Amino acid sequence: MKNILLKNIILGGLPKDIRVSDGRIGSIRPAGELFPETGEEVLDCTGKVAMPGLINMHTHAGMSLMRGMQEDVVFHDWINNIWKIEAKIDAEYVYWATKVSVLEMIRTGTTTYNDHYWFASHAHKAAAELGLRPVVSYVVMDHDSEDMALRQKEECQRLYEESLGWKDGSKFEMGFHAIYSVSEPMILWAAEFAREHGLTLHFHLSETEQEIIDCKAAHGGLSPVEYLDRLGVLGDYCIAAHTLWLSDNDIRILGERKVNCVHNINSNLKLASGYKFMYNELRDAGANVCMGTDGCASSNNLDILEAMKTSAMVQKGWRKDPKAWPLNELIETATVNGAKALRLDTGVIEEGKLADILVIDPGNSFFLSPGTFLANFVYSAHSDCIDSVIAGGRLVMKNKVIEGEKEILENARKVLSELI
Repeated sequence: MKNILLKNIILGGLPKDIRVSDGRIGSIRPAGELFPETGEEVLDCTGKVAMPGLINMHTHAGMSLMRGMQEDVVFHDWINNIWKIEAKIDAEYVYWATKVSVLEMIRTGTTTYNDHYWFASHAHKAAAELGLRPVVSYVVMDHDSEDMALRQKEECQRLYEESLGWKDGSKFEMGFHAIYSVSEPMILWAAEFAREHGLTLHFHLSETEQEIIDCKAAHGGLSPVEYLDRLGVLGDYCIAAHTLWLSDNDIRILGERKVNCVHNINSNLKLASGYKFMYNELRDAGANVCMGTDGCASSNNLDILEAMKTSAMVQKGWRKDPKAWPLNELIETATVNGAKALRLDTGVIEEGKLADILVIDPGNSFFLSPGTFLANFVYSAHSDCIDSVIAGGRLVMKNKVIEGEKEILENARKVLSELI
C-alpha cells in the first residue's frame, strides 16, 4: 500500500499536511512541515478541505440494478415483488451490482458501508477490489423452512471461516432479515452465532406500522422490540435498521440495551413507511443513532450526504423545531456513531486513526456564503464537491476519477439485460 501525502489541506479551519501510512493517519502537521518520501503519492490540496469518510450503516449493495423496478407501491407490495426479482439473481449479478454501488458510494463520500444482502462472498470481493471497506452480513431468512435453515447455517459457518483470511480491512457480521421472515429458532441461532464469534448482528426492525400490528397479533401483544428483548437478543452488538415505529417502552429498551439504530429517511419516505423517526428520544435514552440509505430498489441512491440533509429537514419539520438534529450531531450519525457501532477505529481525522478521508473542493457557488463549512456542505452542496477519497489508506478516487469505472458499467449492463 503506497503512502499518501496531502499537502496544504484545510483541517479544522487551518492548513495542514497529512501523511497516510500503512492504512492509518501517520502524521498531521502545520502546512509546509511534511516533505515527500520516496514512492509516496503527493496530492496538492491547496484550497481544499479534509472531512472524515462517511459511513453508510444500512444498505443492500447488490440492489443497485433494481432502481425504478418497483415504484409508487407500499412496502408490503414492494417487498413481495422484490423477492420475486431476487429469486432470479445469481452470484455474478450481485458481484457487478455491488461494484456499481461501490462506484456510487465512493463518489458520494462513503468509505465504509454495512451491507445486508445475498452472495456475501462475491459482494465482499467486489468491494475489496475497488478499495472500499465493506462490513458484509451473512443474512439468514428461512421462512420457517427447516431445510433452508440448515443450509443457511452451513453456508454461514463457511463464510465466517473464509472471512478470517480477509486482509483488506473488510469485516464479517451476522444478519437476519426480520422477525416476519425468520423463525424464532433461527433468530436465536443468529444472535448466539454473533455473540460466540464477537460479531455484530444486523437486521430490520419496526420498519412499518403493519409490522407492529402483525407482531402484536402473533406474540401476545408484544411489539417487535419487546419480542426481541424477550428473546434476549438485543444488545450493543445489534444494528437495527429503521426503528421507525416505536412506543415509549420500545425506546426505553433500545436505549437500555445500547442498540445501534439506523435511520433510512429516503427509503422510509418513498415507500410511505413513515417519517417520525424518534431521534431525540433514542439519543436521550442511550441508543447509538446512525445514518443509512437502504438499498437502491427503495431509496434509489446511496448518497449519505443527501440522507443527512433530508433527515434533518424532516425532523425539524414534524417537530416544528428548527433546532432539531443540529449539524454537529448530524455529522456524528454519519461518521463516529457508525464507527462505534461497527467497532472500527475511524470516523475522525486524527493521528493513529484509520485513514478514511474525503478531499472536498469548495470552489463552487455553494461555499461562497459566510456560513460555516459544515452548513454549506450538508445543506447547500452536493456530493460532486468531493474531489478525492481515501478509504483505509487507499486512494480510491483521485480528481474525481475511479479506475475501471467504464468496464464495471459495461458488465453491469450485461448482467442487467440477462435479468430483465
